[in-house]
Amino acid sequence: MEVYLVRHTETVCEKGVCYGQSDVRILEPYLEIFESIKCQIPTDAVVYSSPLFRCTELAKYLSNEIITDTRLMEMNFGDWEMKNWDAIAPEEINPWMTDFVTVRVPNGESFTDLHERVVDFMHKELQPTNSKPVIIVAHAGVIRSFLCKISELPLKDAFQNKVDFGAVIKVEL
Repeated sequence: MEVYLVRHTETVCEKGVCYGQSDVRILEPYLEIFESIKCQIPTDAVVYSSPLFRCTELAKYLSNEIITDTRLMEMNFGDWEMKNWDAIAPEEINPWMTDFVTVRVPNGESFTDLHERVVDFMHKELQPTNSKPVIIVAHAGVIRSFLCKISELPLKDAFQNKVDFGAVIKVEL
């Protein structure tokens, strides 16, 4: 099965802001970038999307029929949402920076929590009997998690997977 992992385009957030599950807008103009992405994917695919605007806006451009799924949302950064990374107290951020895989953000998730959501989505939605290609419009964390699962890369090494804004990564399952 062909799966296309598509990261949303750049957001309006300034660099250094932790926006996780905050529903932020995307940087305009974006139609030219959307068209470039559309040229890289099949037209007859099933399209899944995170329900956050930065993904659904792109997904709706790619297809008239999209399926939104909360399991495809970015990591929940809890108390850190919309804060500048530099403004988070060292005693709060250091444990997570040391072990982002298992340490939960205050009132948020760990990378393992996100990974469990992604794997649940994969097992329930991506069946080998699917005849059409699948497009997943999501976030860097979700895409890295997906790539770790299919390549058996340890979660602690997830950032080895480069996932730029607007990236299209084709994988075979």
